[in-house]
Amino acid sequence: MSRVLIIGAGGVGRVVAFKCAEVKDIFTEILLASRTKSKCDVIAKDIHEKYGIDILTAKLNADIVSELVELINDFKPDIVVNVALPYQDLTIMDACLETGVNYLDTANYEPRDEAKFEYKWQWAYQDRFKDAGLTAVLGCGFDPGVTGVFTSYAAKHHFDQIHHLDIVDCNAGDHGKAFATNFNPEINIREVTQKGKYFENKRWIETEPHSVLKSLSYPNIGPKNSYLIYHEELESLVKNFPTLKRARFWMTFGDEYLTHLRVIQNIGMASIKPVIYEGREIVPLQFLKAVLPDPGELGENYVGETSIGCRIWGIKDGVEKTYYVYNNCKHKDAYSDTGAQGVSYTTGVPAMIGAMMVLTGKWSGAGVFNVEEFNPDPFMEELGMHGLPWHELHDVDLEMD
Repeated sequence: MSRVLIIGAGGVGRVVAFKCAEVKDIFTEILLASRTKSKCDVIAKDIHEKYGIDILTAKLNADIVSELVELINDFKPDIVVNVALPYQDLTIMDACLETGVNYLDTANYEPRDEAKFEYKWQWAYQDRFKDAGLTAVLGCGFDPGVTGVFTSYAAKHHFDQIHHLDIVDCNAGDHGKAFATNFNPEINIREVTQKGKYFENKRWIETEPHSVLKSLSYPNIGPKNSYLIYHEELESLVKNFPTLKRARFWMTFGDEYLTHLRVIQNIGMASIKPVIYEGREIVPLQFLKAVLPDPGELGENYVGETSIGCRIWGIKDGVEKTYYVYNNCKHKDAYSDTGAQGVSYTTGVPAMIGAMMVLTGKWSGAGVFNVEEFNPDPFMEELGMHGLPWHELHDVDLEMD
């Protein structure tokens, strides 16, 4: 019998809850908690209608450690799956340490007042989790998450040394909205408006936002403009695969999306600095989030698909080799399975699988770990079985300089 506490009831939380309910022999009791309990209740109702399974729901402010501790002590989960806001990672980790529970998340910690993406705050918990005999799994979504597992799988089975890694993320979907983000608008816009950054020749190189682009061809989609941005898994992958000479991350953006983004920035609505409005302090980006479409409600009319993968160049048995491992996910298929769109689906399914790995002992160890530090094989075996089949191409043109 295993109990899982899922914190966060957005699109990703919905997918995690659905996929946990699907594997009821492992996740025998499920508690879904959020600041807005009514969101949890809707998901619970939908799960009951699909699976005939009842899950518990609770109201929770994940900013407050004492509230977290009280709920964890009451429910006594075997693992906490954190799909709340990245600002709350540390309070949830603190609560897990206080209550003796394993931890998993899908995105690294960010301070509220600065859009800064580093693992240093969570890596600093290494000794505390190790001394407590607990496992903390960081970044177990798709990117970060599956991309790290893909890289680990490639290193284990196909390369003696990995020299170049390009993570490529394409969303070729159409939700019919003039402008919408595929996950939390506040977090999404903070991320994509920052300077780009990549690793080459043992140093990090910064670029201006969206100043470096390539036209890359994606399976079943075709060519798309792909922009170099910084993404958090680069930091851990460079650390854990020291033979890497270059590591980059590419994401597709449509021209209309970038035009809206520039306007949002130019008029100050992307700012995270508080301003006074009618005698009250508000954060412009948080106000913008309130008026943009809810990513969790995009799925019904979403068409097209995502394609995310790793393009790798390196050495095997003294010979140069290229390798491309990827997943394509149709938004309609994701919605049919869980009532969520593809970006939520590709994040939530790996989070469930990561929790499954910990609960079944296939991923184990005391301390704080990024996903690429575990055995990739059992995770890869489960990925296709739960809706995210993956594909391999060997010795192909990677379209990279």
